[in-house]
Order: sequence, then structure tokens, then C-alpha cells
Amino acid sequence: MISNQVLQTTLDGLKGISRVDLCVLDTEGVMLATTFPEAEAFRDSVLSFVNSPADSQVVSGCQFYKVFDEHQLEYILLANGNSDDVHMVGRMAAFQIQNLLVAYKERFDKDNFIKNLLLDNLLLVDIYNRAKKLHIDTEARRVVFILEINNEKENSSLESVRSLFSSRSGDFITAVDEKSIIVVKELAPQDGYAEMDKIAEVILGSLGEEKKKDALIAYGTIVGEIKEVSRSYKEARMALNVGKIFFAERSIIAYSSLGIGRLIYQLPIPLCKMFIKEIFEGKSPDDFDEETLVTINKFFENSLNVSETSRQLYIHRNTLVYRLDKLQKSTGLDLRVFEDAITFKIALMVVKYMKYMEHQEY
Repeated sequence: MISNQVLQTTLDGLKGISRVDLCVLDTEGVMLATTFPEAEAFRDSVLSFVNSPADSQVVSGCQFYKVFDEHQLEYILLANGNSDDVHMVGRMAAFQIQNLLVAYKERFDKDNFIKNLLLDNLLLVDIYNRAKKLHIDTEARRVVFILEINNEKENSSLESVRSLFSSRSGDFITAVDEKSIIVVKELAPQDGYAEMDKIAEVILGSLGEEKKKDALIAYGTIVGEIKEVSRSYKEARMALNVGKIFFAERSIIAYSSLGIGRLIYQLPIPLCKMFIKEIFEGKSPDDFDEETLVTINKFFENSLNVSETSRQLYIHRNTLVYRLDKLQKSTGLDLRVFEDAITFKIALMVVKYMKYMEHQEY
């Protein structure tokens, strides 16, 4: 369960303190981590020690120890030397590895619990019973973040995020698929949504500049009970998808800021097609030329202000009015009228949504 890298780091640290060489092997005599390559010569002795009733013994000036995981023999530890000091260091090293096994097993159990909690795979009674056994606070304020990184081919980002929150026992970092990293963050009583944006920035910052460019993070609403964590996760997942459609320029998306995009995302595609057909009479915004699309977007950006839009487009006011009149003739919608502008804006968003869903099918 413990990675060889963690075992090696542990042995290096213990040797740095005690100056005693150490080695860890599995029950088949395969070397997993060592500070002295000569330990390979003890392989046959290790296999004999595995089958002996003793928990420790000295062989050819090297001390052997058995490390168990709930009465199951997991590792053999070697301490190079036969003095009393080496014996003490060996026992301390075996104790340390034993504790690592317990800690990693507990983290694995908690990781499974959090995954099942997020995916709604637990009955309500099981949520509270298992949380109690795992010493997880059931009434802490929490929020779920989902971090998605494009073209991620290795596990370094997950470890980077884990190291970021390693000192906080109430935070959980896991993954439910190959594309996303999930952070279930425990919050202080005074933390609000302003703090959520700061936390999201910190998470993105932990990736490094290159990966940060291709990363997107979303978060749900703050919940007060553990049974509601799955809701925050679903909200964060929706925020991630809605953000890709309507807020491509953002790297941080909050569920609470989705606005009308949240409603459009939940519309059935046949209804969307019917709406677009009614508004554009069989046409599509894709049929508009680039000049018209730029004019429309800039007009919306400037809250339907003709003077400011014409200034930013470097065109005469009358030219802009001509373009808007032309658009009105082709669509029947006058963007200078608030109700028509709202209808047109929603129609553009619906088209974006339909394109996204069509692309997802391939």
C-alpha cells in the first residue's frame, strides 16, 4: 500500500538522523527501498526469516525485523549492524513503517468513503455511521472544488494539490475519474464565497504556470452537513460544464455565478431547436457575417449603448444604427429594445449550448 518512494524517503530520513543503514524488502525478498545496496546479499536469509516464528533476529551482523499489517506480514526491515544502538534504531524504524501502514490504510478508507459520498452511493444511515468510525466531522461547513487539467498524462498534479492541504485533516483530495481532481474543503465559520475564489487561485497556483494555463476549476455552494457534500459536488460539476460553454474566458467558475446559463444548460435539446426555429425562422446565428457578430457582441458588452459601442468599434453612430436596422429586418428583433435584446441574447446562448452538446456526442 505504501509506495516505494515513500519507503525510500523514510529510510533516507532515518539514516540521516541515526547514521544506520536500513533496507525494506517484501515477503518474497524483493528489495523495495534501501540505503545500502549490499542488502541484496541477504535475500536468502530474508526468505528463511519470513518462515521463521521469530519477529526479529541477527544474521551475519545484520538485524532483521518483521513489520505486520493487522497480523499479516507485510515487510522485512534490515538494520545494518549488530550493536545495541543499531537494534534500537531498527526497532524504531519498524515502528515508523508500521505507523505508515496504519496511516495509509486510514487514508485509503477515507478516500473510498469520500468517493462514495460524492457519487451518492451511500444510504443516509451509512454516511453518519462510517463518518463516525473514520472520525470525520459530520457538521463542518464544506464546499467541493473540481479541478480539470487538459492533457494531464501523469499523477503529479494530484500530488501537488494533496501536498497543498496535507496539514489539514479536515480536507479531502481525491479523484473520481481520470480528468478531474476533487477537493472537499472544510471551511472556517467566517469563510464566505470571497474566500472560495482565493482558495481556487491557490489551487491553480500549485500546478505551476504551464499547467495553470490549461486548467479550469469550479466550485459548488457551501454546505453545512456531510450528507449535503454530494450536492455541492454536483453543483461544481455543473459549474464546470456551464463554464466551458458560456464563460470560456474564465479559469474559476462558481455555481452561484452561472446566472441564466444554469437554466439553459438544463433545457432539452428538442426544446432548444424549437426555440431557435421560432426566433430565427430556420436561420442560425452562424449565418451572420463576422462584422454583424462583432457588432452584436460589442453592443451587448456596452449595455445597449449606441454611442459607446460605435466609439469602441471606430465607426460612425449612423453606421451602427444602419447595422442594427439591417439585423432587425432579417430577424424581426430590434436590439435597441430591451425585450428583443434579451430574447436575442438568450438565443445566442442556446445556440452555444446546442453546439457544445452536439460536440459531446462525438
